[in-house]
Amino acid sequence: MAELPALVKDLALILIVAGIVTLIFKRLKQPLVLGYIVAGFIVSPHLPLTMSVVDKADIQTWADIGVMFLLFSLGLDFSFKKILKMGLAPVIAAVSTVFFMSMAGMVVGHVFGWGHMDCIFLGGMLAMSSTTIIYKAYDDMGLSQQSFARLVMSVLILEDILAIVMMVMLSAIASGSNPDGAQMVGSLLKIGFFLILWFIVGLYVVPSFLRITRKLMTDETLVIVALGLCCAMAWISTAVGFSSAFGAFVMGSILAETIEVERIEKVVAPVKNLFGAIFFVSVGMLVDPKVLVSYAVPILVLVLAIMIGQAVFGSFSYMLSGQPLKTAMRCGFSMAQVGEFAFIIASLGLSLKVISDFIYPVIVAVSVVTTFITPYMIRAAVPAYNGLTKLMPRRWVRRLDHMGTAHQTTAKESNVWKRLLKKMGLNTLIYSVLCIAVTAVMLTFVLQFFRHLLPHWWANGVTGLVTLICISPFMRALVMKNNHSDEFKELWTESRLNRLPLIFTVLFRMAIAAAILFYICNYLARFANAVVITLAVVIIVLMILSRRLKKRSISMERRFITNLNSREIMARVEGKRRPLFENKLIDRDIHISDVVIPDDSTWAGKTLGQLRLSTRFGVYVSSILRGHQRLNIPGGDCIIFPDDHLQVIGNDEQLQTFANAVKNELVPDDPHIEQREMKLQKLKLGAKSPFIGKTLRESGIREQYNCMVVGVEEGQDNLTRVNPNHRFAKGDIVWVVGEKASLKSLPDA
Repeated sequence: MAELPALVKDLALILIVAGIVTLIFKRLKQPLVLGYIVAGFIVSPHLPLTMSVVDKADIQTWADIGVMFLLFSLGLDFSFKKILKMGLAPVIAAVSTVFFMSMAGMVVGHVFGWGHMDCIFLGGMLAMSSTTIIYKAYDDMGLSQQSFARLVMSVLILEDILAIVMMVMLSAIASGSNPDGAQMVGSLLKIGFFLILWFIVGLYVVPSFLRITRKLMTDETLVIVALGLCCAMAWISTAVGFSSAFGAFVMGSILAETIEVERIEKVVAPVKNLFGAIFFVSVGMLVDPKVLVSYAVPILVLVLAIMIGQAVFGSFSYMLSGQPLKTAMRCGFSMAQVGEFAFIIASLGLSLKVISDFIYPVIVAVSVVTTFITPYMIRAAVPAYNGLTKLMPRRWVRRLDHMGTAHQTTAKESNVWKRLLKKMGLNTLIYSVLCIAVTAVMLTFVLQFFRHLLPHWWANGVTGLVTLICISPFMRALVMKNNHSDEFKELWTESRLNRLPLIFTVLFRMAIAAAILFYICNYLARFANAVVITLAVVIIVLMILSRRLKKRSISMERRFITNLNSREIMARVEGKRRPLFENKLIDRDIHISDVVIPDDSTWAGKTLGQLRLSTRFGVYVSSILRGHQRLNIPGGDCIIFPDDHLQVIGNDEQLQTFANAVKNELVPDDPHIEQREMKLQKLKLGAKSPFIGKTLRESGIREQYNCMVVGVEEGQDNLTRVNPNHRFAKGDIVWVVGEKASLKSLPDA
C-alpha cells in the first residue's frame, strides 16, 4: 500500500488538535483565534512531549493561502461607498491612532536596540487593533449597541484598510536598501493608481459577468468562480509588484458591490475557515518558549506600551475627531490589544526576510496577553474618566466634554463651485487612470505582438490606431463631461467673472488629454514636437465632435453606475432598505411605513378594494413584498395574504391608526376549540333516509350540514370516491367527515 503523504498526516494532526482546543476555548468563552494559536504551539517542534508537524514548508504554503482568503473575506464585508458615507470623524481617529501607535512601536524597538526594519514592522504590528476581539468583548458586555461602540467599529474598518496599504508600503520599503520620502510617495501613488484602475474595471466587468451567468450559478459553480477570481486578482497583484493578499482584498471589495455577495460569503465561508485556521495554527507553531523567556521584559514593555498608548494616544485621536472626553476615553481604552493583522504583517516580514525571527513569537505573546486584558481595559475607561475629572479643573473638564460640539453641527449644502469641482476632479482622475492604463497595456504588450507580425513602422501605426480607438471614449468623457451640467450652466449665466475659470477647467482637461496623445504619438513616431502637438489637437477636436463616441462613453458610464448601485437597488426592491423617494416625502410630512399582516388577521383573503384602506385610514399601499416577489402599485383586486409586508404611505397619525388596525383586527380565539375536532363517521342509508334517490350535489350534506362525504363502500371492502352526480341508494354505506356537532345534526339513516 502506498505511503500516506506527510502533508495529509500534518493536516490531520493540525485539524484534530485545533478542533479539540477551539472547543475548549469556546466553552471558556475565549476568542477562537487564541485557540488556534495554542493548537499551533502544541503541534510545533518546540513542545517535544507531543506529536509535531513533519513538513513545515507545506503548512506555510497553506498558511499563505489562508492569509489570501482571510483578506478576500474581509473585502467581501467592505464597501467603498460605506467608507465615503462615514464622514471625516472616523478617518481622523483611524489615521491618528495608527500614526501614534506606529511611532510608539518604533520607539520601543529602538530602546531595545533592535534593527531598523524590526522597528518599522513592529510599529505596523502595534498599530492594528483586533476587530474580532473587540466585537466579542462588546457583545459579551452588552455594549455593542452603544454609540461609542459603533464609532469604534467604524474606525476598525478603516484600520483594516490602512493595514492593507501598510502591507504594500512595508513591502516597498523592504525592497529598497535605503527608502526615502520620494520612494514612499511613489509607492502611495502606485497603490492609488492600481486601486482605482482595478476597482473601475472590476466593477464594469465582474457584476456584468455574474448577471449574465446568474441562472447557471449553483452554489458549487459560484464558489469555484469566486475563488477563481480571487486567485486571479492575487496573481495580477503579485505580477505588478504588490502582495497576493492585497489583490485578494481588492477582488473581495469588488464582489462586495454585487447582488451575489451574500451567497458568495456563505459558500466561501467554509474554505476561509479552513485555511484561516491553518494560518493561525502556523502562527502558534512559530512560538518558541525559549524566546518568550529571553524576551520577557520586551514583551511586558510592549504590553504596557499598547495599554498606555491606546489609553492616551487613542483617546486623544478620538478627541481630535470631535468626540467629548468621556466618549474618546471609552473608545481609546477599547482598542488596547494587538489584532490578527499583526500576524499577517509579521508573516510578511519573515517571508521577505527583513525582520528577526524573535519578532514573531514576541508579537504573538503580546497579542495573547492584551486579548485577556481587553475586557478589563473597557471597564476601566469610565472609572479612569471619573478619576481624571476629579484631578482636572472643572473649566478644563467642561471644555473637553463639549469638544465635539463644534464638529457635530449640520453641514450646509456645498456651493455650486464645490459641487462642480468635485465632479470634475473625480471625472478627471478616473478617466485619466483608464487612458494611462490602456496606453500602458498597448505599448507594452500589443506593440510587441504586432512587431512580430508586421514591419516596424506598420506595427507602430496599427498599434497607435488601435490605442486611439480604445481610449477615445475615455478621452472624450475626460474633456467633455460636466461641461453641460446644471452647475456649469448656472455658474456660466450667473456672472461673467465665472466664465474665465470655467474655460480654464475645460482647457486643463484638454491639456491632460493632449499630453497623453502627445506621449503615444511621440513614443511610436518620434515626430517633431510641433507636428505631434498639432496631431493631438486635431484628434481631440475630432473626438469632441463625434456623436458616436459620445453615445459610447455615456453607455459605458451608465453600465458602470448600474453595477455600482445594483446591490442597493436589490435591497430596496426586497424591502431591506427604504426607497429613494422617501426623503422627498419627509419634506412634505409624509412617511413610508412597513407593516406585516399577522397570520390570524381578518384581512387575509380579502382584496384591497374590499378593505378600503384609503377611505378608512387615508393611507396608500405602494408595494407588497411577498417572499421574493414585489408587487408595486397593487390594484383593488389584489388579495392580501398572511405575512405580506405592506409598504404604506401616509402621515404619522394615519400610519399609527393603520398600524393599530392591523394589530387589532384579528380572528378571535375560539373558546370551544376542543369541539372543533374533525371526526369520521359511517352512515348506512336505510329505507327512510332523506338522501335516497338524491345525488351527492342535491343532498346538501356539505352546504346544509357542513359535512363532507369521503367515500361510499357500496358493499365493497374499499372506499370508492363519490362522483357529485352519484345517486344514493338503499344500503349504501357512506363515510362522512365533520365536526362532532355537525355529524349529530345529520338525519338518522
